[in-house]
Formats: sequence, structure tokens, C-alpha cells
Amino acid sequence: MSATSSTTSSATPTPVAPGGGRGRFGSFGPVGLVLAGGVSVQFGAGLAVTLMPRAGALGVVTLRLLAAAVVLLLACRPRLRGHSRGDWATVVVFGITLGGMNGLFYEAVARIPLGAAVTLEVLGPLTLSVLGSRRAINALWAGLALAGVFLLGGGGFSGIDPVGVGFALGAGAMWAAYIVFSARTGRRFPQADGLALAMAVGALLILPLGIADAGSRLLNPTTVALGSAVALLSSVLPYTLELIALRRLPSSTFAILMSLEPALAATAGFLILSQSLSAAQAAAIALVIAASIGAVRTQVGGARLRAKAPDA
Repeated sequence: MSATSSTTSSATPTPVAPGGGRGRFGSFGPVGLVLAGGVSVQFGAGLAVTLMPRAGALGVVTLRLLAAAVVLLLACRPRLRGHSRGDWATVVVFGITLGGMNGLFYEAVARIPLGAAVTLEVLGPLTLSVLGSRRAINALWAGLALAGVFLLGGGGFSGIDPVGVGFALGAGAMWAAYIVFSARTGRRFPQADGLALAMAVGALLILPLGIADAGSRLLNPTTVALGSAVALLSSVLPYTLELIALRRLPSSTFAILMSLEPALAATAGFLILSQSLSAAQAAAIALVIAASIGAVRTQVGGARLRAKAPDA
């Protein structure tokens, strides 16, 4: 995530059904906000890659999480009292998942192109969506995704760093866990309090690794400023835009928009990092995006059918 921005809201959606009086294009505003958040996330990831020679992958993650945690804690000012042991256990696991997801993703983009990393990472949420729906058509979406992965790896990942692939897949697994624990945290903590606390946990978890990786380079003023910019682009700004958008945007639409992340990442990789895609890699990204959108629409359709079904 790329990762950290997009799934918090999709995991704990508070959609408002399209209401009267907003017209045909009433949803253009929130859709624009979500797309702007996605662009911000991926261009923040591109900036992070350019920062890695100065601080290393784990150093960049440390700066991002620390800056985001400070901003969120100051903005939310979460209460530390009045929470049960189960509440704290949930937010701690959420924070561990958040830190692990970011660390694995940044290790991936240090080794493989940004578009490829996000395409592999999105397989985690896609798998979660397919397993959650359990409809036969999901075999089609799984097949499309596997075909995309096959194309992306050139038939065996001989042309792409296998260690980077492993990190990206690990980040995808953590993204799926992040969605689950984001939802649980959202049910236990008001507003974004749980997210702020989890971000602090993730930052503390990564801090020793970042110090070991970057050492005193983390204290360089230019590095700190660039790391703060990554936090702003990849965490603070997207969270804010998505929070505003979800007040008027159905969660199904939001999830479909999140499926476009690989394309946004490939664009950011091309513009910022001069990472071009082959025709096969572009087709691979398109297949994974199609699989993600199809899985979301299948899940939403199944939910609507269950809602309309008469009681037994």
C-alpha cells in the first residue's frame, strides 16, 4: 500500500446510499476524491523509492509511519482509558499488521517496479474477496488473476527479482489481514482513534529496524522532510480524502475504485521512476484489475440477493 491508505475505509465502510436530489453526476465529487487519494498514495510510493538510496527501505517506512502517527495522534487525540483488554489486543495486532504490510511493500518496491509490486500486493485483498463470497463465478476471477500473475512474471518470474516478488506477496497477505483487523478496530474504537493508535504501534514496531537499516541518516533534515512528504502523500492526505468521500459513496463503488491501484502505481512508476512496462506486463495488470472489479461486483451482487431473499 501502497497499501496503508486505501483499505481502512473499505474495511469499515460507512456508505450512504445515493440519495435524492443529487442528479446523475452526484457521485462525481466523492469518486474524484477517492481517485485523488489513490494518485496521492502511488505518487507517494514513487517518492519513497527515490528516497531509499538516502535511508534504505526500512528507514523510509520508519519515517513515514512515525510522521503519520504523529499527525493522526494530534488530530484524533484518542482516549487511552476506558478500553478493554480485547480492545487493546485488537489495536496492537492491527498495528503489527500495518507495520508489517508497509515494511514488506517497501522492501518489494526497492527490488521490483512499482506497478508490478502493487499488482502482486492486490492479490491479498482479491483472495479475501473471493473466499468471502464463495460463489462459483469466483473461479473465473481467480483464473484471471492467476493469468495476470503468470504474464507479469514472464512465465516464471525469471525476469523479475524473486525476492521482491516474495515481499510483494507477503505485503498482499498482510493487506488482507489489515482489512480484517481494520474492521474489528473500527467496531471497537470511535472515529479514527483506533487507526491513530495502530499507526503508533506500527511505527514503534518498525523503529528498531529502521534505525538498524539507516542509523543516523534518519536524522538528516532533508531525509526527514522527504519522509514527512511521503507520509503526507501516502497516509494523511488519502485518509482525509477517503473519509470525506465515504460519507456519500457506496462501499462497493469504493472497492472497485481501489482495484485501479495497480494502474495508478504503474503510471506513477513511469512518471517518477521512468519504469516502463512491456505489453505483457500491461496486460497482466489489466487482468488483475478486471479480476478485482469482477470479484467486488460478485460479492456485492451476492449480498443484494441475500438481502432480498425471503426469510425461511
